[in-house]
Amino acid sequence: MKGMWPIKCQAQGGRHYRGDKIDQNFDNYTVEYTFPDETKLYFHGRNMAGCHQEFSSHAHGTKGYALISGPGGHRSQARIHKGQGYDSDVAWMFGQSNGGGRPARETNPYQDEWERLMEAIKNDKPHNEVERGVQASVVTSMGRMAAHIGTEVTYDQMLNSNHVFGPGVENLTLDSAPPLLAQNDGTYPIPEPGRKKLEY
Repeated sequence: MKGMWPIKCQAQGGRHYRGDKIDQNFDNYTVEYTFPDETKLYFHGRNMAGCHQEFSSHAHGTKGYALISGPGGHRSQARIHKGQGYDSDVAWMFGQSNGGGRPARETNPYQDEWERLMEAIKNDKPHNEVERGVQASVVTSMGRMAAHIGTEVTYDQMLNSNHVFGPGVENLTLDSAPPLLAQNDGTYPIPEPGRKKLEY
């Protein structure tokens, strides 16, 4: 989003009815990301069976509403509406013909990334997405960390944190003990925001 990455975030999460699940996850997460220019991006996620399911990104402004990525996330379906609702008149949509030519067709982004990688391999061209991959991982990790500990977490704190999620993971084998052991009752410690803190 915005051609930049968030510099900090705060978040909330909750466990409602995990049933016999022994994991450390929340049932829902809400994260407020702040960008360098102080604009905000809000993430809402829920992992609960039987609930409404949607994977999409939206933006609201004073002059209308934009669908950034459509339900399902497979293809963007990007468009700008004149009103604040999905049913309002469309002002612009990706692929619209601007008079004359044929409209562009939206391609499959997952197929596109494979084709670019294969083209780079076949033509011996540099192709490295490590930096972007690391940046995306840092942003998602800082959102989850903020929810689990209940404090604001910055991009720099997360990137330079001494916390190790899976200590010794580079030495794991099929016979190794897991990095995090279950408690005596077979469950794992759950997040306690505001009580369990993280030292950077």
